[in-house]
Amino acid sequence: MSVRELVVLGTASQVPTRHRNHNGYLLRWDGQGLLFDPGEGTQRQMLRAGVAAHDLNRICITHFHGDHSLGLAGVIQRINLDRVPHPVTAHFPASGQHFFERLRYATAYRETVRLVERPVAADGELDRCASYTLQAQRLSHPVESYGYRLVEPDARRMLPERLAEHDITGPDVGRLQREGELNGVTLDEVSEHRPGQRFAFVMDTRMCEGVEALAEGVDMLVIESTFLDDDAQLAADHGHLTAGQAGGVAVRAGVRHLVLTHFSQRYDDPAEFARQARAAGYGGELTIARDLMRVPVPKRR
Repeated sequence: MSVRELVVLGTASQVPTRHRNHNGYLLRWDGQGLLFDPGEGTQRQMLRAGVAAHDLNRICITHFHGDHSLGLAGVIQRINLDRVPHPVTAHFPASGQHFFERLRYATAYRETVRLVERPVAADGELDRCASYTLQAQRLSHPVESYGYRLVEPDARRMLPERLAEHDITGPDVGRLQREGELNGVTLDEVSEHRPGQRFAFVMDTRMCEGVEALAEGVDMLVIESTFLDDDAQLAADHGHLTAGQAGGVAVRAGVRHLVLTHFSQRYDDPAEFARQARAAGYGGELTIARDLMRVPVPKRR
């Protein structure tokens, strides 16, 4: 059975705390693993969360601030030490190529794995495979930053009662799916549209068009909420969002499950982030991220 879940490795902004590691998020999507923003300590957090280097297929860096990328050196070396048998693709802002190279070759090690560099230079599609398309969208932060969006292709859901009405069983079901018609019965008569699942990852940014575009219609939105609403001006000055702004985005975008993360160490009560997201009108499923928690992607609509 396929697994689609978010494994939270770290949730702190800028500096780690006693209870929060630097950023790190693994999205398990069927047989693939996408690691987002491996901050310092990610390799150890992977061990604690039961995530192996072999689980990684992609690494997606939103921007090159240390709390989102300093763990990259250790993760890359672990991938090579463990001789991961498949290529690993790395996406990152093209303007940070020199930072990526410094982290990739921070110390001496033996390269045993093919690491494919796919820098992001513009909005749009980055890659496509059988189970999803990966997209990027520019955000608004003091350094170049991109958010990521994963989109599963739409499909058809076969309706057993309709198939039975037309006495369509066994291999004939597959034939109907392939050809679109069987003995005068069309695929539309015995199936319904099934929208693909969507996931978005939005880190350090002010409110901008990119945030709205990434969040639109997703099943799960992982989004920074560094500040509380009372500090909205501070958030804007430093290129960040508040909990209320994140909740407002989720309302407008029709997000099913909102995951708030990347919290400033100045706040002691995580529940206040949830209260402010709710006050903005968000009524869907809401998670305040904690290190090492696992959050299932909502079931298909």
